[in-house]
Amino acid sequence: KLSAFVKNDKIQISAVGTQNHFMTRYGYFECRAQLQKSAGVWAAFWIQSTEIAKGEDPATFGAEIDIMEFFKKLGTDIVSHNVHWAYGPNQQTTHGMQSYLKGVSEGFHTFALEWTPKRYSFFIDGYKFYEVTQGISNIEEYMILSMELPSKIEELKNAVFPDVFIVDYVRVYKKK
Repeated sequence: KLSAFVKNDKIQISAVGTQNHFMTRYGYFECRAQLQKSAGVWAAFWIQSTEIAKGEDPATFGAEIDIMEFFKKLGTDIVSHNVHWAYGPNQQTTHGMQSYLKGVSEGFHTFALEWTPKRYSFFIDGYKFYEVTQGISNIEEYMILSMELPSKIEELKNAVFPDVFIVDYVRVYKKK
């Protein structure tokens, strides 16, 4: 369970990552989770490169692959996906893709990514919502589950603490 809470008048958030423990490239990445309840903080399941700020070619330096981000301020039935690469002055992005799925903010759902040498495909509950051929990474990367904070403190005015992003499982499947 990843949580956001207030302790000693400071907001605490949680994150867990697999850097230096489990790094891979390509495959089917799946997380079954229940999303947070309030706006302000947001749940995320993503893949990150350790080399992303070292150059502009995503094939060589990797990408940030946002499998799922849930910004409740966008609506209770909208999940975002994105790909970023070339951290720095020439950063590139696919620009947020929004998937609408009635009831996604209630109960458990699966969020997944199929990553191949040619494309990223984004899924919710087994349904493919987007396919992207930009920013394809060809290097090993690591996974992160996180509960994030907004860049502007006023965005937390409607947050209710404590809040949780409950993760049932994370699985990675590889083709033979």
